[in-house]
Amino acid sequence: MQKTLLYKILTVIGLIVLICVPLTMIEHMIQARSATRDEAVASVAASSVREQTIVGPVLVVAYRDDYEDKSGPLPPGQAFVARTVAREQLVFPNELLLNGRINTYSRKRGIFNVLYYKGAHELAGEFVLPDAASLPRATPGSRITVTGARVVIGIADVRGIQSTPRLGWDGTTIGFQQGTGLTSLPHGLQANLPHFSLDGAGKPLPFKVSLALDGIERQHIVPVGNNNRLTISSNWPHPSFGGQFLPSPDDGLQAAPGFRRTWNIASVSNNTQAQLAALEGAAASNGAGALARPPVDAVTIGFIEPVDVYTMSERATKYGLLFVTLTFAAFFLFEILKALPIHPVQYLLVGLALALFFLLLIALSEHIAFWQAYLAASAGCIVLISYYLSAVLRDWRRGALFAGGLAALYGSLYGLLVSENNSLVLGSLLLFAILGAVMVATRNVDWYRVGKAA
Repeated sequence: MQKTLLYKILTVIGLIVLICVPLTMIEHMIQARSATRDEAVASVAASSVREQTIVGPVLVVAYRDDYEDKSGPLPPGQAFVARTVAREQLVFPNELLLNGRINTYSRKRGIFNVLYYKGAHELAGEFVLPDAASLPRATPGSRITVTGARVVIGIADVRGIQSTPRLGWDGTTIGFQQGTGLTSLPHGLQANLPHFSLDGAGKPLPFKVSLALDGIERQHIVPVGNNNRLTISSNWPHPSFGGQFLPSPDDGLQAAPGFRRTWNIASVSNNTQAQLAALEGAAASNGAGALARPPVDAVTIGFIEPVDVYTMSERATKYGLLFVTLTFAAFFLFEILKALPIHPVQYLLVGLALALFFLLLIALSEHIAFWQAYLAASAGCIVLISYYLSAVLRDWRRGALFAGGLAALYGSLYGLLVSENNSLVLGSLLLFAILGAVMVATRNVDWYRVGKAA
């Protein structure tokens, strides 16, 4: 009767919904493993070094501003009150050249790999001395007295500094000390400049710094100069470039199997200098500040794994419902075309085997390469299901036919996973091909007669 066919269809749909429960549990487990991996990265960062941010060099000019305050209540017989304010002015490089080499390594924390790097950076350029008349002051007639100056470099995690750098400044060499003296950039280095004055305003003063800096997973560089040229090379073949700036088009200087990229950035194309000045002003007024994250306008270089097993596994799990639906649809069509009944329990067991593929995939990929884990998990499930179906369908050739279909399905899924940018078009073509095959196979089926036979 037609009702029997309807009940069969509803039973199959109910089984598909039931299989969604273990699929959802596996997806949540993958997310939990990914969170555990992030905790391993945070643990390594807490015990060694975090991702790094380089800000500078920046010239900090300290001066005393003496002025006559004529506002407010004044003491009897006085026309003004003499006041003194200590100020600091940030002077950014006119030219900043950074040439860095970053080599990556792997550390183990349990079963998880954490990428860390050792960087060697050469920073060079020049500052142009400001005119004392251009320094901010309380009143136009106040008296400016320079009390000192220092060159600072903001570094997110000073634990990554491998050797004390030295500053080449106007023909002399000056050692750096820990700390910047700035409330907005409390972590970093400073080099005090002896006998500093603003005589000869407009004079270019060259500088040079060699900085050996370790970090983890990402390197941020803030282009603080008026004109910045940043060149980074590395042995890591899978970089991720982010931040507000992308490197210049390929200049033919690739360092296979790694990379070599150059950024040319002008101050008029970004807001870095204003951001740092605003950060210092806000921190000075609030009495606190920190480089909790890189300023918005920064170059970011990420050293990422070419295959994130957790992202790939989670993406694969999202196709789990499609796997189960297509397999159950094939079972149903086989029942219709061959008049060989398949019990709902047999549907359920095959569906659970399909769901276990995704659990095997994530479990194996934590220990071996993702493609090897995918191959092992899919091969195991195909062998198990084909062996089971050979008995259920009472013919080993039928089991082999289903094994071939599953192999094609697993192969298609792997193609979708590795071709992320083309996954939509590939998935659409796959579904269209499957629907077309079903329509061709059932074009001569008399569904009324099938219902009566049921």
